[in-house]
Amino acid sequence: MSTFITFEGGEGAGKSTQVKLLGEYLTEQNIPVVLTQEPTGTPLGRKIGDILFHRGHSDMCPETELFLFCAARAQHVRDVIRPALACGKYVLCDRFSDATYAYQAAGRGLDPRFIQTVNDYSAPGLKPDLTLLFDLPAETGLARANRRDATHGNPSSADRFEKEKRDFHERVRAAYLALARREPERFRVVDAARTIDEIAADVRRHVAAFMQHRR
Repeated sequence: MSTFITFEGGEGAGKSTQVKLLGEYLTEQNIPVVLTQEPTGTPLGRKIGDILFHRGHSDMCPETELFLFCAARAQHVRDVIRPALACGKYVLCDRFSDATYAYQAAGRGLDPRFIQTVNDYSAPGLKPDLTLLFDLPAETGLARANRRDATHGNPSSADRFEKEKRDFHERVRAAYLALARREPERFRVVDAARTIDEIAADVRRHVAAFMQHRR
């Protein structure tokens, strides 16, 4: 049975690591799985991502940012997500449409109703079956992101979003938690302030319970 699982959260929440770990776990269970991410899940999306995350584009207006993310999503849905689901695979996606409400609506102040219209047009009829929200204080996440960039040898490589002020990231976090409260049947909130192994075990538990419930 195909399943669409999305991983959401702010900067430094460890989503990408947990996507990889869950992918490895599902593969060990002989479950066909596809790992992908937004906005860079397609060749075209990677080019769009270069524009979106480039620190030199600090003057990008919120509307441009929104349309670029949704343009990448439209291509991603048609080229990667829907074909994989049609083949009966599990799709694990690092961020999807919930990120647009958190970042562009709450973070940038755009109208959520308009964002819903654009989201619906970009990914018609497609909604995650399960969303794992990796939650931690904005200050903690930003400190993690900064350490990661330093580990990679270039602290100045932090993208446009990591360089936003803390109140931006606090609005993003609050919006994510509000989405989780609104749709408790879809969201599972994961405490991302713990160790990688503790979080991975929690993720597996949530996914196993979800799979059992669907049978």
